[in-house]
Amino acid sequence: MADDGQAAAGAPGASAAPGAPGGGHHGPPDIPPINTQNAKFNANATNGPHMEEIASLTSPRLFTPNPFSRKNTSLDIDDYFTGPRDIQKHSKWPIFLQMHGSILPKLILPLLSIAAWSSWITCIHVLVTPLNIGSVLLTVLGFVVGLGLSFRSSTAYERYAEGRRYWAQLILASQNLGRLFWVHATARADVPEDRTEEYKRREVLEKLTAMNLTVAFAVALKHRLRFEPYTCYDDISSLVSHLGTFAQAATDDDHENAQRAFQRHGFFKSVGEYLGVSFAESNPRKTVKKAGRPLGNLPLEILSYLASYTDELALGGRLPIPMHQTIAYNNIGILNDVLVGTERVLNTPVPIAYSIAIAQITWVYILVLPFQLLGTLGEPWITIPATVVAAYIILGILFIGREIENPFGQDVNDLPLEAYCAQIASEMDVIASRPKTRCSDWMESINNRVLWPLSSSGWPVWMNRSEDKIREAISHKVEATFMSQKGRNAVVNGQPASEKEGHSLGDV
Repeated sequence: MADDGQAAAGAPGASAAPGAPGGGHHGPPDIPPINTQNAKFNANATNGPHMEEIASLTSPRLFTPNPFSRKNTSLDIDDYFTGPRDIQKHSKWPIFLQMHGSILPKLILPLLSIAAWSSWITCIHVLVTPLNIGSVLLTVLGFVVGLGLSFRSSTAYERYAEGRRYWAQLILASQNLGRLFWVHATARADVPEDRTEEYKRREVLEKLTAMNLTVAFAVALKHRLRFEPYTCYDDISSLVSHLGTFAQAATDDDHENAQRAFQRHGFFKSVGEYLGVSFAESNPRKTVKKAGRPLGNLPLEILSYLASYTDELALGGRLPIPMHQTIAYNNIGILNDVLVGTERVLNTPVPIAYSIAIAQITWVYILVLPFQLLGTLGEPWITIPATVVAAYIILGILFIGREIENPFGQDVNDLPLEAYCAQIASEMDVIASRPKTRCSDWMESINNRVLWPLSSSGWPVWMNRSEDKIREAISHKVEATFMSQKGRNAVVNGQPASEKEGHSLGDV
């Protein structure tokens, strides 16, 4: 997205000013501030500076980084061990050798514990007394463990896929709303002639503001699903700073608690989180629980502003086609459905009784596994690596199910919500990059090859033909397409058929 284009219209993706809370630590240093304090915006003012001389976001010396791009974030070890994974990157390593996204880091401590346990059991078996047992018990337990892991994996992936479907619905509804606001919303009627240009500018900025709110809804939903209720984050601060919301008021009045999200953990706590140590994991709802003011529901409040703008369009006659009004309200309803649906996925995990029981059964099976292997394998010392390999397979499936159970978090394998928000912001920019045009402006172009690939002639050439000639060419196009699909190179009178048909139709 172009920097000037973003800043000029308050386009989706513009980040906070350097002085805003949480909005300046990713930008370049020494950015000159926007000087509007002494500007006189009254049309009758003569002593103030000209509007063109006032520094603005479109000035060449100002730069607004894109908060949705990971290029504007710090690159350290966190980008490798935390996520979500950047789907734009491509690794040439074989898939079984890739570590980014692997569950192996969280299996290091459990596997070391299993290795120590199996070594101890093996030493007692060899040096003190035999400890091997029959295989009947573990065969039964293995069947139960397989059922439990299958249930856990299928349930977790179902939640993961459902979360992705909701975000696909959000992207679709955002595209529909953006196109409706930009293309289908008409200009105001009965505008005074001397204020026509003013109202044109106003309507463009109104549409851009509504499209920015569509982006803001997606970003606010992402933060809500990650228990980040404030508005001090780079990707949301500039999109909702002009709205009266509980989250904005809480950010202004409870700034200390809002800044907790930017505090980095200590070395040992960070390493413990990477390795999956439960005692090192922080409560994700800690920021919400310590709030000193009502936090509201920012995505829902944004929907209220979108609905009010849609009401003004409908009541003001700027959505004259009833179907467009229906589409607008239906897509706002879809956004509300996405909000409720994603919260349902987030707040309805697998019942804790299932999770505890499956974890306990799995660990019991792994701890008893060395006793069976001692009686099955010919060499007792092979029990140690065999137990570790079996534990890696079983615990890997268990840990993967636990990681993707919440698809909206910060794990490497969670959904890349930042990429989805960036997609919506980019698509809003694409829609707004061209004004609404008449069909004749692009249909009647010489580059409109209406019968391609049969003919390379443009619209003006075919407008000089009769209707019979045009319909005859359409019939020839069907035959030529069929022949090309069959891979035939039929020759008519020593000349390729496609070339002869082109001359018969009078291509130029």
